[in-house]
Amino acid sequence: MTRWMPTLLAAMLSFAALPAHAQLAASLKIPKKNHLAGEPVMAVVTLTNHSGRDLSLHSDGRHQWLDFMVKRSDGSPVNIRKRPLFGSMKIGAGQTMAREVNLSEHFLLHDPGNFTVTGVVKMPGQTVEGTATNRAFFSQINSRPYWSQKVGVRGGNTREFRLIQFSAESKTRLYAQIVDGRTAQFVRTFPLGEILQLRKPLVTIDRQQRMHTMFLATPTLWVHCVVDTDGGLVNRQIHRRPPQGDPKLLTLADGTVQVVNSIPYDPKAEAVRRSATRNASERPAIPY
Repeated sequence: MTRWMPTLLAAMLSFAALPAHAQLAASLKIPKKNHLAGEPVMAVVTLTNHSGRDLSLHSDGRHQWLDFMVKRSDGSPVNIRKRPLFGSMKIGAGQTMAREVNLSEHFLLHDPGNFTVTGVVKMPGQTVEGTATNRAFFSQINSRPYWSQKVGVRGGNTREFRLIQFSAESKTRLYAQIVDGRTAQFVRTFPLGEILQLRKPLVTIDRQQRMHTMFLATPTLWVHCVVDTDGGLVNRQIHRRPPQGDPKLLTLADGTVQVVNSIPYDPKAEAVRRSATRNASERPAIPY
């Protein structure tokens, strides 16, 4: 996954006489330092053009204008899953642009441990040398599943659903993780949302081999998520706690799963209601 984030900067000086590697400033940042093993590792590469002229960066069949080197803490390289292919990009003189890259799509980042990543940007005409970014650090951490269940899928294979509570950056999130039964590789790992540990999350499987989970997100709101065997988030709904008891997941005789003892919560409708209440309270009192 990539995304462009252009930001225009005023070009104050021209550096056309400098060597090629000094004409392009490159930096790299990993916004999130600690990851649950298997979840996407996002890197942001920022480029500033100091050449005094527009630059066109492009790739061909043999050379790429942007590449990455990912290593473990012992210095050994992480194997490539799929080499990224970046299309042409034009950076105007004095312009700064950033690209966000999902390293997990291009490298086999499944194992726990500490890692470093460096980006390399090649100017037009460069084939060997390039402009290296700083080295950024990140970690991947295994966490024991709160719940797991294997289910059969088409073709005679199996998938394993896992529900994991993972704490990082002073927050605890509930993650869904799907593992392929044949290869033992992660199909997808992603957060469902922040969780309050005042209540244990509820989880079950419906007749369509989908995982239903329901967890406490705030003191009064519960979140219900439905995840399929390919790691797709089929549905996500918010429910308010009723006056008595907590919301529950109920599995019916036909294998369908329903949320019971809850009040459906619509954030948009709630915002309209609060706005109307606030406007009414701001009206001047009628004198008698």
